[in-house]
Amino acid sequence: METIMGNMRLPKQKTERGFTLVEAMVSMAIGLIVLAAMTSLFKTAMNSTMLVTQRAETQQNMRAAIDLMTKDISLAGAGLPSGGIQLPTGAGATASKYGCDQAGACHIPAHFYPTANYMYGIIPGFTNGVEGNAVIPAAPAPAINDSITSIYADYNFPLWEYNVSFTVPGNGGSITLTPNAAFVPAPPAINSAGGIQVGDLIMLSNSLGTAVGEVTNITATVITFADLDALNINQSAAAFNNIKAISNGANTIAYRLFAVTYYLTVPGAGQTPRLMRQVNGLTPVPVADDIINLQFAYDIYNSTTSALDANQANPLGVAESPNNIQKVNLIVMGQSLINNGNKAQNMYLATDVSARNMAFRNRYQ
Repeated sequence: METIMGNMRLPKQKTERGFTLVEAMVSMAIGLIVLAAMTSLFKTAMNSTMLVTQRAETQQNMRAAIDLMTKDISLAGAGLPSGGIQLPTGAGATASKYGCDQAGACHIPAHFYPTANYMYGIIPGFTNGVEGNAVIPAAPAPAINDSITSIYADYNFPLWEYNVSFTVPGNGGSITLTPNAAFVPAPPAINSAGGIQVGDLIMLSNSLGTAVGEVTNITATVITFADLDALNINQSAAAFNNIKAISNGANTIAYRLFAVTYYLTVPGAGQTPRLMRQVNGLTPVPVADDIINLQFAYDIYNSTTSALDANQANPLGVAESPNNIQKVNLIVMGQSLINNGNKAQNMYLATDVSARNMAFRNRYQ
């Protein structure tokens, strides 16, 4: 068979113009610029989110710390005799301690009661606020960190609903407590949950005066105040102002005291500074992390000039009595959590607390 292809024509191919190399490179460059801009915008948004989050967390942390300190400071002096309590003095007496625990560790550098062993409602701690005098590099210069100790009666556990007698009359080594039948329902056992524990401070008042002891042992009915207690308060050999000195008194009433100390500590292993709360002779507990500065100043009535000395940072250092403190001014500085050493923020939070149970002076009369 013969095939004739003379009149057959192949279809004409249509050609289309493509991108040149230069056009492709320009397009890629524009795309990379847009991508870089979007990446930069995303990074900026993420950084802003991180900064806002850090600021909120830091503020929340500081507010929680200030709320707890405000509560304790506002109660300073509550239930104490007017002007405070004289701790053991005279022959055989030595300085008592605060800010220490049952393990023998004292958590602030200067931890002895001031002015011849006197327990004030507030004990200022100018430049006495970092455990072991540790350095806090992030604290603003000059690096001043203070502590404060607030002392007040505990009205939650009803020790006053017990009849109190000295186990051995004339000896302040222990007291025996029996529920007072006048109170219904009867008070809980003294060693129940939330009750008295070793290291607590007990204030005893009767017809012969007031004294304080540290609990060294406790049963369901007996509280013991042995010598060589962690806070060196019992001191049965002291000449005056120990429990033994009032052990022949009548109508003894007992209250638990809270001696609450706030200070900063620098944990090991590269951890950031931490605000701590230590009560009586008990183990301290953390309040807030990343607190790098803690400062107090006091509005204090000057009994010599009859004026109010405002923002006095060191009342004891200028021989002014803490009994005349009218208001406590508090500044806390927090540092945000650090992300690879970058974007850390430092923030101040300040407030003031009226010491309503301390001395009152009407300057307007």
